[in-house]
Amino acid sequence: MTQSYDILIVGGGINGAAIAREAALNGLSVLLVEKGDLAGATSSASTKLIHGGLRYLEYYDFKLVAEALRERERLVKAAPHIIRPMRFVLPHENAVRPWWMVRLGLYLYDWLGGRMTLKRSRGLRRSDTAYTAPLKNGARGFVYSDAFVDDSRLTVLNAMDAYANGAEIAVRTELVTARRDGGVWRATLSDGRDVTARAVVNAAGPWVAELLGRLGINASAGVRLVKGSHIVMPRLYEGDHAYILQLADRRIVFAIPYQGQTEIGTTDIPVDRPEDAVIDAGEIAYLCDAANQHFTRQITPADVTSTWSGVRPLYDDGASEAKAVTRDYVLELDTLGDTGAAPLLSVFGGKITTARHLAEEALAKIAPALGTTDRQMTRDRAFPGGAIPPFATYLAQVRARWPFLGDARSERMAHAYGALLDDMLAGVTDTAGLGSDLGGGLTEIEARWMHDREWARIPEDALMRRSKLGLRLTEAETDAFGAWWSTTFLS
Repeated sequence: MTQSYDILIVGGGINGAAIAREAALNGLSVLLVEKGDLAGATSSASTKLIHGGLRYLEYYDFKLVAEALRERERLVKAAPHIIRPMRFVLPHENAVRPWWMVRLGLYLYDWLGGRMTLKRSRGLRRSDTAYTAPLKNGARGFVYSDAFVDDSRLTVLNAMDAYANGAEIAVRTELVTARRDGGVWRATLSDGRDVTARAVVNAAGPWVAELLGRLGINASAGVRLVKGSHIVMPRLYEGDHAYILQLADRRIVFAIPYQGQTEIGTTDIPVDRPEDAVIDAGEIAYLCDAANQHFTRQITPADVTSTWSGVRPLYDDGASEAKAVTRDYVLELDTLGDTGAAPLLSVFGGKITTARHLAEEALAKIAPALGTTDRQMTRDRAFPGGAIPPFATYLAQVRARWPFLGDARSERMAHAYGALLDDMLAGVTDTAGLGSDLGGGLTEIEARWMHDREWARIPEDALMRRSKLGLRLTEAETDAFGAWWSTTFLS
């Protein structure tokens, strides 16, 4: 029997998951298919920031910055467990932009943000020794606010909310073929199903143009593939703040606390294929040099403990340099004119911060073609697990209720799951109730949750995207976890 849906979404990155959430909350029947894992590519390879994009002001992209800052405020409130405010230090020594320009830009950044709960920008003070001590010459500069996010978990939370409201999420499932048949799309999936949908959303990210080609569609918008790479090394400085470093080529690089270490990124390298998301030696040297220009502690490529790279599918606006290509998005609706053909909506570009807003606009664009009226359902809606008091208060509650978790594990799990811990740990009263210890503080009850509730299908999904514990496990522990996973779920 052929299953029918209102919308078939192709792509389980942040944009596809956000559109699925918005559409499901609007009462539409939704099927999201993802050929790999949720957030398996670009959406788990970001700089892990919810931010307005301070540097975009230099390219007069005021609309994007204002939109992103409004979304930053919403997201901090909607997912306080996985998104947390962070102070950013912008040193001005050896800067390539004059003092007045940076100060004016920060004033504008604060103003575009409107009423916000995050602290506003200011100049560095003599008392800011925690900020200035790690720097070579750090007495001059600025401090402003943005936020840190667990990017892959944000994608999963969008999918969970969509699923809770009726959407079907099919991971490890590829769109094999699709064709228009009057007012519907007829599609065949890699799991053997034939389905119909009144509309298709192409949210394939770096593969958006490839999918259009397979569907026989010529889009007027284009996509420009740009690789961004990051390196991680032992902690360069103490504290929970980040640094935004200005470089001689007028690019900026972030240094951010990450999993007890320091993350440095990102690069901007044009590439030809999505599969080119692999860091090279030149990028590693570039990022090490960026850090060494600013920090007292000097590093070499030998200090790098891990890396990641992602290919960003930027809308091709004709900019000559990758760093200048807009991070805004374009939604292109194809209906073959007024023929009554089933619509296809393609998503070009976008960023994690604005994915919710993108989803809202996507539904507004496609709703008339479906004969429905869209409602803005997610503007003030908490993400799964996000309905908690201020995080410090919530963490104290978690530790009082489940003291056997211990300090490190309770903090990690409170950040990852928020109020969803009530479901995961229902009836658990001691360590034994957590099940087997699978390494790095990960226990059986949590691993089963990732599989049963979060669509983790292989060990890497659990260790590197649902959690980041794979960064801490030894090779032997990783192998042991893989063996447990195979025995439990694949045998």
